[in-house]
Amino acid sequence: MLNWRRDPGYEQRLRQIESDTEQIKNETEQIKSDTEQLKNETKQLRLENAKLKQLNSKGRELLCSVEPLYSMPDISSIPPNSTVQD
Repeated sequence: MLNWRRDPGYEQRLRQIESDTEQIKNETEQIKSDTEQLKNETKQLRLENAKLKQLNSKGRELLCSVEPLYSMPDISSIPPNSTVQD
């Protein structure tokens, strides 16, 4: 005859393992969702950065074309003030 005894904590441990497994599955799904959201946000930020670079480039071009129009005259071309009193 076999002297067999049932493990009283077996079912409790099994339920805990099943619960832990379910929790890990849920966390994995959440991580996948978060990862997808981050990929989308990264893509959007790259597009916005490209647009900003383009706008910055256009702004620099405009500044370079306007600068000569508003530059200060050369000091040597300004006539000196008269020192003679009236």
